[in-house]
Amino acid sequence: MLELGLMVLFAAIMYRWLFTGSGLSLHLVLLIGIVFGTLFRGISSLLQRLLDPSEFMVLQDSMFASFTGVDLGLLRISVAIIATASIPLIVMRRRFDVLSLGRDTSISLGINHTRTVTTVLIVCSIFVGVCTALVGTITFFGLIVANLAYALCRTFRHAWILPISVLLGIVALVGGQLILERVFAFDTALSIVIEFCGGLLFLFLLLRGSIK
Repeated sequence: MLELGLMVLFAAIMYRWLFTGSGLSLHLVLLIGIVFGTLFRGISSLLQRLLDPSEFMVLQDSMFASFTGVDLGLLRISVAIIATASIPLIVMRRRFDVLSLGRDTSISLGINHTRTVTTVLIVCSIFVGVCTALVGTITFFGLIVANLAYALCRTFRHAWILPISVLLGIVALVGGQLILERVFAFDTALSIVIEFCGGLLFLFLLLRGSIK
């Protein structure tokens, strides 16, 4: 709960800074986050190497996201939090179609753009915080799932895109874990594969100029 609270707090501060006339591009903020993430990982790696080798191996193994050793008690709490946080998204699902038309158009159609977008991003921060506390950090996974959902859907109605995104996420995690178990015999972590593929996709979309 402490980790989730800190995650939402910092996300709210960042979104407030982003949507109150700072003039920053969302793409620029994402790149800044990647740079700071790399910096903090480098500092963590340096501190880990100051530890005893055996302690370092244990800590290094725990730094990667793991889907095989999830605590059931924590899983129940996470499901309850995610189910509760999903209610605003279900209620506002029709507004997402209007938001996709752009800021000016959505405002002219009666949508409070800043409040709606901030609410959505705060809910996403809750999702990310819960998943991080439950299994660990996975970079770019949301980017992969969201772009695959947009690519596979024949409609831009979020009433279809949202459940398809959930199903794609489940298929990606279960299928990836199955491949690691049957093909690679757990010689690598699923989070490493996801981050590698997601990084390639991010660079491709960034160069293409079509990040959603």
